[in-house]
Amino acid sequence: MHCPFCRHGDSRVIDSRTSDDGLSIRRRRQCPECGGRFSTIETSSLNVIKRSGAVEPFSRDKVISGVRKACQGRPVTDADLAILAQRVEEAVRQTGLSQLDANEIGLAILGPLRDLDEVAYLRFASVYQAFESLEDFESSIAELRADHARAAVADDADAPAADTE
Repeated sequence: MHCPFCRHGDSRVIDSRTSDDGLSIRRRRQCPECGGRFSTIETSSLNVIKRSGAVEPFSRDKVISGVRKACQGRPVTDADLAILAQRVEEAVRQTGLSQLDANEIGLAILGPLRDLDEVAYLRFASVYQAFESLEDFESSIAELRADHARAAVADDADAPAADTE
């Protein structure tokens, strides 16, 4: 790491701390040549391979803007979208890959969006998965209904039995 003051080619790490979100490390450094102190922030890079083949850095803002269109008119706040984008980023980082196809990012969006708002999920899925007919919508809606039914059965099984004395 070059010193920003004297351009010396080395520096010594004085202190390292993990950021609040745990995605970066802040290091306090000192130049052995001039004694100047400076900070660096280290993050792991995550790149997205677009359909065109172009590679660009992952962006939570792009996730939010893509999902925002599906959420128009729905009771979804900017804070909800920020949390969704964070969940998506955490999911794609857990793959351990430094480069992902844009398609994989879209798939990672579907689960958290479904949890957030099912109508927005259907809108996003209809575009993302290129629904071509009413049957495609009906199939997704049937899947959502089946999940609701399974959840209701699981909730009933977890509920304490009524005392009948």
